[in-house]
Amino acid sequence: MNRVNLLFRNFIYFLSLSLLSVQMVQANNLPDFTRLFEEASPAVVNISTLSTPKQGRSQVYGPGGEELPEIFRRYFGVPMPEAPSGKPQPMSSGSGFIISKDGYILTNNHVVEGAEEIIVRLHDRSEKVAKLIGADKRSDLALLKIESNRRLPVVKMGDSERVKPGEWVAAIGSPFNFEYSITKGIVSALNRSLPSDAYVPFIQTDVPINPGNSGGPLFNMKGEVIGINSQIFTRSGGFMGLSFAIPSDHVEWAVEQLKEKGYVTRGWLGVAIQEVDRDLAESFGLDKPMGALIGQVVPGGPADKAKLHPGDIITRVNGREIMRSGSLPMAIGVITPGNKATLELIRDGKKKSISVEVGELPDEQGQRADRPATPDMKKNRLGIQVEELNDDYRNKLRLEQDVKGVVVTGVISGVARSIGLRQGDVVTDLNNNRIESVKGFNKIVTDLPRDRSVSMRVVRGGQSGYISFRLAE
Repeated sequence: MNRVNLLFRNFIYFLSLSLLSVQMVQANNLPDFTRLFEEASPAVVNISTLSTPKQGRSQVYGPGGEELPEIFRRYFGVPMPEAPSGKPQPMSSGSGFIISKDGYILTNNHVVEGAEEIIVRLHDRSEKVAKLIGADKRSDLALLKIESNRRLPVVKMGDSERVKPGEWVAAIGSPFNFEYSITKGIVSALNRSLPSDAYVPFIQTDVPINPGNSGGPLFNMKGEVIGINSQIFTRSGGFMGLSFAIPSDHVEWAVEQLKEKGYVTRGWLGVAIQEVDRDLAESFGLDKPMGALIGQVVPGGPADKAKLHPGDIITRVNGREIMRSGSLPMAIGVITPGNKATLELIRDGKKKSISVEVGELPDEQGQRADRPATPDMKKNRLGIQVEELNDDYRNKLRLEQDVKGVVVTGVISGVARSIGLRQGDVVTDLNNNRIESVKGFNKIVTDLPRDRSVSMRVVRGGQSGYISFRLAE
């Protein structure tokens, strides 16, 4: 009898511990992804491609067989033996998801780029040959279409504008060809601008993403797609907690164009821009670093026609705040070419509002955020020698006729040397003043303030940018 009582007490004890554990999990609101996976995974697909290898061209593949885009090749790439020419061979693999019952599928452009045949494997392991409807290299999106005699499962699209840092998210895909793997994490940040993709406001997460996940969906806890997993950042060759997804709102905007015409058109302003750091903010009279600083205006472009100038700092587009320069290409890119945009900017310390008719982004041209600032400055207090910018210099330096300033002909010492000025640099603006002659330049240099950030605009090799410096005496 005592033994029975002991066993009963032990049973009650362990049952209590189990109930306590459940209560602790519930109290801590730890997420349960089982229902999300059961409901969402049938609409996720595996994508593989075939292509005939070109003579003399070796492919670069990841450990899962996926041909890798440039951002991955440096870390995951391993050479594969070149297949015999003339016969289609497996080229890459990735993930995707069905967005309509009639068979439209979204994935990454780099998963299907260059493919001669695209094969989609569905949840029931049946395979379909897909047709490429359209692709957009800039946002790394591709729209596919498969035919089916049955209604296909589809994902629920979410609103990426409602996504907040810290919320739980999950990815379903085929990392290293392990199909229907689910990984989870949280949203780390929003509106990330990457050097290779200036037109996508990426969602950053710490969800484990590996080759084969490319093109797969990123879900919120409601089972809604809020992004397409596209890239990772790594120094080790493995996942390091930095994954980037294309927001669903950006995706939906692009899908309509891909369906209609097979490609995406974007708005274009025709400016080169750079970040406003603390010193530049001080030199332009701003309370804090913000906005996109125009370093160069493309002759004949939309910004030029609207009379925008180098040195203007764009702070809003159609009411949308531009806190960083990387936000400007995104804000302009989603505007339909030919439509008007209202820009709020700071010029010479004063706020202005300018209406611009947005142009169409040329095929191989685009705005670049964070264009490197180029060297500058002038003589005496600056330690440089300058001359008038005449036609001989214009021809030699290949400058447009509307470029005004002075040419650096010698770098002696001091500030000019420390900031990297070179012979042939053209100084066009100094301390928010236009430079049109050596005389004017010398006067401005004489009056430069001490111990305060001063900005200078320099043209070098046809490119322009701003740099800031301080004079100690």
